[in-house]
Amino acid sequence: MEKTDGIGKENGSTEEKQSFKDESICGYNSLHRLLSANLKPQLYQEVSRLLLGLNCGTTLETIVPPESAKALSSKHEFDLQAFKFSADKELLREPQVRAGLIKNSIALPTTAPFSDQKKAIFEKLGPIIGAAGTLGVNILCLREAWMMPFAFCTREKRWCEFAKPVNGESTQFLQEFALKYNMVIISSILERDINNGKTHWNTTVIIGNCGNIIGKHRKNHIPRVGDFNESRY
Repeated sequence: MEKTDGIGKENGSTEEKQSFKDESICGYNSLHRLLSANLKPQLYQEVSRLLLGLNCGTTLETIVPPESAKALSSKHEFDLQAFKFSADKELLREPQVRAGLIKNSIALPTTAPFSDQKKAIFEKLGPIIGAAGTLGVNILCLREAWMMPFAFCTREKRWCEFAKPVNGESTQFLQEFALKYNMVIISSILERDINNGKTHWNTTVIIGNCGNIIGKHRKNHIPRVGDFNESRY
């Protein structure tokens, strides 16, 4: 996982652009690694309990990823963690589901051309989805509006250029991975409804493991709290 992104300044300094790629926290690529390296084991266990919770009253069991997944993580510089959640045993079957969660940041400064930003995000997500496929993930969930900077709260209309139809470029990009790795992908996009006046929707597209579009869900209750207003769609 990677930390979330924000909207950058129009004219960033050289230092800001150079530090864009350095997303570490005091030299560590995740909060968990920072805490585990600097806290005593007993204290880290309690902090981990507060951050991750418990599973059936016990600490989450860590899963060691295969070498191929760890190689992708190392080469493309993203944090990879895996945990096992146990559940009450069923009498007639032994189901096992592997769910993957991707929290990606943007790949280029928000001052870059939109076409370059979009292409860079696609290139960034490819290896991460590949690692999920290597881990045998059955259901993969991407972050809200993963295919663009999270710009809704700015109320700047220009970001709506990233909007695409449900069967648009971002869905087509993911359909190949869904088919290749036999996984269902939950893809949150900014949708442009070309059949109804090009209305914009905050939409989740469900892509089946055969590469088909199973359906979609549109967000209907738009947050408006103080200056945080997503009413552009």
